[in-house]
Amino acid sequence: MTLADAYVFDAVRTPFGKIGGKLAGTRPDDLAAHVIRTIVDRAPGLEGLRNETAQETADALAGKPIEAGTDRARPDRIDEVVFGNANGAGEENRSVGRMASLLAGLPVTIPGTTVNRLCGSSLDAAIIASRQINTGEADVMLVGGVESMSRAPWVLPKTSRPFPLHNLEAVNTTLGWRLINDAMPKDWTISLGESTERLRERFGITRERQDEFAARSHQLTAKAWDEGRYDSLVAAVPGTDLERDETVRPDSTPETLAGLRTVFRKEDGTVTAGNASPMNDGASAALLGSEKGAEILGLQPIARIAGRATAANEPDFFGYAPVEAVNLALKRAGIGWKDVAAVELNEAFAAQSLACTDAWGVDPEIVNAWGGAIAVGHPLGASGTRVLGTLARRLQATGERWGVAALCIGVGQGIAVVLENVDAR
Repeated sequence: MTLADAYVFDAVRTPFGKIGGKLAGTRPDDLAAHVIRTIVDRAPGLEGLRNETAQETADALAGKPIEAGTDRARPDRIDEVVFGNANGAGEENRSVGRMASLLAGLPVTIPGTTVNRLCGSSLDAAIIASRQINTGEADVMLVGGVESMSRAPWVLPKTSRPFPLHNLEAVNTTLGWRLINDAMPKDWTISLGESTERLRERFGITRERQDEFAARSHQLTAKAWDEGRYDSLVAAVPGTDLERDETVRPDSTPETLAGLRTVFRKEDGTVTAGNASPMNDGASAALLGSEKGAEILGLQPIARIAGRATAANEPDFFGYAPVEAVNLALKRAGIGWKDVAAVELNEAFAAQSLACTDAWGVDPEIVNAWGGAIAVGHPLGASGTRVLGTLARRLQATGERWGVAALCIGVGQGIAVVLENVDAR
């Protein structure tokens, strides 16, 4: 069996808002619906697709079957929607991939699903979709991810018996471990920040290097915005006045960041709010497809998905897991580090990003050249297709051939995709 190639045709995201910021008033399913509407409306071949849904919905409610051969019966326009989300406990429940596609006005006949691989969820969505394209099961897949860390709810665990007399504690679902199983080793359930402190101790990464890396992230992100790099990648959310990522601080320097207090350790700590990614709200989406998908979408492909991989290690060293994931993805793509011209690595923390780039021995100048998550933000479920879309556009802009998108994932996993610029082959 000959596998079909899977391509990235377009990518879009919202500006990323800070927790409690300008996107906090927007539900996550609405954020997801917005990027779905935007990316569908940008594909000439999908013109009118969202307008079909009114009659289709009426037919479905009336129990009338959709006549075979009509446009509304053609699943090949979009075969499926796959969305990533790391929480799922709030307004994005009931499978946000399906709910957002309905809210976006897509025909009810387009299936939708949701995947949770925490920070890597939406890149995992792209990997799942690419496999369906490779095997010939699909020609067009709409993927993406969403997170509202502002609107993540508090939850109450159910009691083992009715009418308890003791107090119940509400648990915040915004980030990290919650409702931990007592059988889980304690070292595995420490905070992400403490995990990062252990990682930087293992590899001797100084506070100074972390602050330098973080300042670079802010400066490069601001520069990319000023140069218009994000103009085609970002679509403002209606009803808000947020046009750029809300957590970018262009005036950040290593000296100013050095003045921030540490968060997770008082005595010998190095991780601060300045050299870690913030908590954010946002959504992202991408259109993937086969060669036939180009005809359906009316778009030319930007990049081919050439390799993909996941990897895992100890949960308390989650930040290092991308090292093996990328190395494996490169091997599957049939290339090596000497071929790679661009890296998009999600900056969960400066220390874990430095640990990965040190292990790869990669030129720091090719890593996150348009800035990274320390400045842009990290709304967990949305970050995977953010780095994928940014990588595709970077390769297109520079004319370089090979690039890597990767993320670390809580509980000790890493995920990676290798892209090939189709115009550079």
